[in-house]
Order: sequence, then C-alpha cells, then structure tokens
Amino acid sequence: MKVLLVNGSPHPKGCTHTALEEVASALNENGIETEIFWIQNKPIGGCIACGRCADLHKCVFDDVVNVFIEKAREADGFVFGTPVHYAAASGNMTAFMDRAFYAGSRAEGPNRFFFKPAAAICSARRGGTTATFDQLNKYMTIAQMPIVSSAYWNMVHGSNPEQVRQDEEGMQCMRTLGANMAYMIKAFAAARNEGLEPPTSETKVYTNFIR
Repeated sequence: MKVLLVNGSPHPKGCTHTALEEVASALNENGIETEIFWIQNKPIGGCIACGRCADLHKCVFDDVVNVFIEKAREADGFVFGTPVHYAAASGNMTAFMDRAFYAGSRAEGPNRFFFKPAAAICSARRGGTTATFDQLNKYMTIAQMPIVSSAYWNMVHGSNPEQVRQDEEGMQCMRTLGANMAYMIKAFAAARNEGLEPPTSETKVYTNFIR
C-alpha cells in the first residue's frame, strides 16, 4: 500500500515539503509506503481544453503532469500540498491539478483517483489557508475520492521549515492526518478482501442551465 504526496511548491525542501514529511512519517509508522512527488519549478501550462487526452489517454503536453498520472496508477491514496499564493494554491499547482485530474481520468487502465482516499494540505506565513484548502478539496470531491480528515483543517504556518516545525498544532494535524489515512486505506483493503467493492460509478451525465 502506497500514498503519493504531491509537493506543489516551487521549493523542493520548503514549508510545504516539511508538512508533507510529517504526514509521510505517520503513514510510514502505520505500515504505508510513501513517495513525495515534487512538481518542480518549471512553468506548467494550464489545460487548453483541446480534448486530446481522450485519444492519447494522457495530457497532450508531455511534462511532469504525465509523469504523475503514470505514478498515480499504483497509488492507494494521495496528499496534495501547496503553499498559499494570494489566498489560493500556487499557479503551477493549480495548472497541475487541472490537467492531472482531467487527463488522469482519461488515462488507460483503472481510474487513477476513483475511491482512493485523499487529502489536501496548505502552508502559509499567515492567511489564505482556508480558501486554498477549499480549492484543493474540490478536485477530490468531483473525482469521488473519500476525503481524509484530521483534528483541524490541514494547514501549517511559518516562513521557513524551522518555523513550520515550531507550529506544534499544525504538525500534530499532519501526524493525525497520516494516521487517519493509513487506517482508511487499510480498512478499504480489508473490505475488498471480504468481497466488498466500491460502488459502480454511473456514466457521467452532462447538463447545463438551459436544459
């Protein structure tokens, strides 16, 4: 069993990474393998609604998004982390999430996200965390992913990794999140072993406000 933790910060070892490490440590202590996946700091273009992913089964832009989509095939759970930029996820992280979830849902093989436990975490010096937290959770709820909760909203505060480590409540929240996710993943695995499979997803119906 494995959880893929996505670092949406331009810094590979910054505040967001520090929070993700704490989640990963708790997962490891509970017998879950982890990998922290950095989206890097090269510009990531947004989705251009070309629809090519339906034919290619991956994004038409062959970059870090497609690397993630392939890795997501084997993941049993996800944690998506981002710094707060103007009360929202980083620009690269927003573009990454848009394309990863859209193209990832059209990749070959089993659905990358359906019914896999997931959580969002965010890091800020001071404010904008709840808006960012809400933004990231919307990706998971539209993909029918069970959201893993913690003892508070999943956020840490600080201007550098050392300050984040001093955020005792934030670090505790990360550890609790990791333990809760490990339990949920194991519970789902136990259910499948007993023959209890997730519900079958209906064919998507698309409507608009004029019909």
